Amino acid sequence: MKVRLMITGGTIDKFYNQSNGELEFDKTHFPEMIKRARIEVEIIPEELLLIDSLDMIDKDRELILDRCKKCDEDFILITHGTDTMCDTAKLLGESGINKTIVLFGSMVPYAVNNSDALFNFGCALGSLQLLESGVYVAMNGRTLPWSDVEKNRDLGVFVPLGQ
Repeated sequence: MKVRLMITGGTIDKFYNQSNGELEFDKTHFPEMIKRARIEVEIIPEELLLIDSLDMIDKDRELILDRCKKCDEDFILITHGTDTMCDTAKLLGESGINKTIVLFGSMVPYAVNNSDALFNFGCALGSLQLLESGVYVAMNGRTLPWSDVEKNRDLGVFVPLGQ
């Protein structure tokens, strides 16, 4: 099984800059995460963007959709910031692309203690191998279809719509 990993940024790939106290981007952490997780599935990483999802515009989402359509792999993981993850999942889901696509991210950067990054990565990768084609969001131990997921900002988790 080959899995395309499209890296777009989000909190999962930020680091804490000690000089200014900000969370920023430097480089993706996914080569280290893949090695650390001892993944036996062939992962083909592709860095598309390294931005906060609040800075993502329609052109960025169209790039993600275009790469999903054009890549050879039928199994795709997409790293994404949690604030607009559902917007990108909706665009991909409504496109009717015949692949299995799982978006995931984290609430705490991988580079920070007690991060949920590796857990969400593992959940997304495991789910990807079991799901039928479609678009899903894997966060907080749940994998939900794009048409029935939202971020509960008060609780900081992803839940089915209206829950």
